[in-house]
Amino acid sequence: MNILVVEDDANMAQLLAQGLREESYAVDVARDGVTALELSRATSFDVIVLDVMLPGMSGLDVARRLRCRKQEVGVLMLTARDAVPDIVDGLDAGADDYLTKPFSFQELLARVRSLARRTAPKARNVLECGELVLEINTFRTFRNGKEIRLSFTEFRLLELLVRNQGRVVLRAAIAEAIWGDRREIEVNTIDAFVRLVRRKIDDVAPERLIHTHRGLGYSVGVANCA
Repeated sequence: MNILVVEDDANMAQLLAQGLREESYAVDVARDGVTALELSRATSFDVIVLDVMLPGMSGLDVARRLRCRKQEVGVLMLTARDAVPDIVDGLDAGADDYLTKPFSFQELLARVRSLARRTAPKARNVLECGELVLEINTFRTFRNGKEIRLSFTEFRLLELLVRNQGRVVLRAAIAEAIWGDRREIEVNTIDAFVRLVRRKIDDVAPERLIHTHRGLGYSVGVANCA
């Protein structure tokens, strides 16, 4: 299960991420609302653990924007405020569940599991973009009926772009989604992987699938601007 923790307190974010990873969950961390929204565009999360008090954009605003996008993700809101009007505000903003601080980590785990059950199944086994077909479970790629051999990283990159077809995926979002926070990724590395994928999928079709957006990133289904 893929979880996004949105928490501006570094110690709390680290504790939550560590605890969830020890339960074998894949965890990404965002320290503010803008980053959380960018990551949620680039990655399909099962549950978002969302603190209300965030710098710049509040957790309530993040939840509202997620719901405006109609993203099917469970949102567990964390707050130190336990008054009924505060809880109502969180639920009205789009939260599925509410947990007040301080809380037991075991209770948080139980609520995360409950949210995951409500939103599953959500991942599609097959993604299509015109004549391109991605089999998610087997990591197989086809274009015009011909199978294309991609490495695991190449497949994940192409999957990310196809899941976000019609939108520009920023280079920073690509780096976070594919490589996470384990190491720094040079822009040239991202560009090199895009070139590899492009070469493989465009060799079997006359039309270019991946478009470059200079200074921004890449897209599928958005007109070229570079």
